[in-house]
Amino acid sequence: MRIAVDAMGGDFAPRTIVEGALLALKECKDIELLYLVGDKDAVQAEIDRCGGNPGRVEIRHASEVVEMGESPAVAIRRKRDSSISRAVDLVKKHEADAVFAAGSTGAAVVACTLKLRTLDAIHRPGIAVVMPTPADKPVLIIDGGATTDCSPEILTHFAIMGSAYSRIILGQADPKVGLMSVGTEEAKGNALSKETFELLEKAPLRFIGNVEGHDIFQGDVDVVVCDGFTGNVILKTSESLAHAMSRWIKGEITRNPLRLLGALLLRGGFKSLRRKTSNKTYGGAPLLGINGICIIGHGSSDAIAAKNGILQAVRSVKANLNEAITADVQRMSEQFKAAAAEAAAAPAPEGGPAA
Repeated sequence: MRIAVDAMGGDFAPRTIVEGALLALKECKDIELLYLVGDKDAVQAEIDRCGGNPGRVEIRHASEVVEMGESPAVAIRRKRDSSISRAVDLVKKHEADAVFAAGSTGAAVVACTLKLRTLDAIHRPGIAVVMPTPADKPVLIIDGGATTDCSPEILTHFAIMGSAYSRIILGQADPKVGLMSVGTEEAKGNALSKETFELLEKAPLRFIGNVEGHDIFQGDVDVVVCDGFTGNVILKTSESLAHAMSRWIKGEITRNPLRLLGALLLRGGFKSLRRKTSNKTYGGAPLLGINGICIIGHGSSDAIAAKNGILQAVRSVKANLNEAITADVQRMSEQFKAAAAEAAAAPAPEGGPAA
């Protein structure tokens, strides 16, 4: 297995990305070769800092970097020698099986969509973000920001892809899929959610209906479907709230010595909670629906997050994730066609035209 890594993407690149890549190489024997794509001298300097090339590492030079403030579409077209473009090119040319990138999310989405295209019958890709819950069972939110303007068909595809990922990678035998709305009743929501509800009811999924924001962390739903605009707001708000709660708790604990003593007794619990809610745990979010495997890491990824993101790419390749998604979408399409044919063949009701 060969994995391409955008070594220049992220707030602390190439230091943390290279270090994480080398950690992944030590931990995973399935990786035949890691391509570290970026400025050759800078990447080599980080490899030397970590003790030198351990083998199974190849540097691919790229002279440009897509910055966070740049328009992704414009940057990908103009900066053809950017690290993210060259990394995705390796997947396109079948030199690599997957790509990991922790830089501009938009640039990764645009590069993969333009160069790799989407899977058969998939209209737009979606970012599947895994969130922790108190029930010790993760919930998957799709889309996390790849496609902000969606149709009912696109959201239905998100549901299919999210369900496949939850089943194959997260180990949920029969994932429960919910549609994000402003109420659990079928009639609640805007025109998009109402039309999507009708499609999801007919899809080969365990669709449980509408869910609201407070349902995400209850552990009663495995996949939450929404457009990329809504999903990204949910993710950023949740991340901000987690940071705010951490500061509040720390502030309250340090108010007096007695509370500090209690905090020492709870130190193990705090460490466990931090580990469960850290974005390092999964290392990144898969961009589902493209004709290849791409894991998008957080911009602030440290070495552990980068390592876990690369290992997540390995698991997705080994599990033949895209083949499973394609099969599920095909099954849904055939089921919809059969239902339409059955409806067309049904006898007309008395006094009216055929359905």
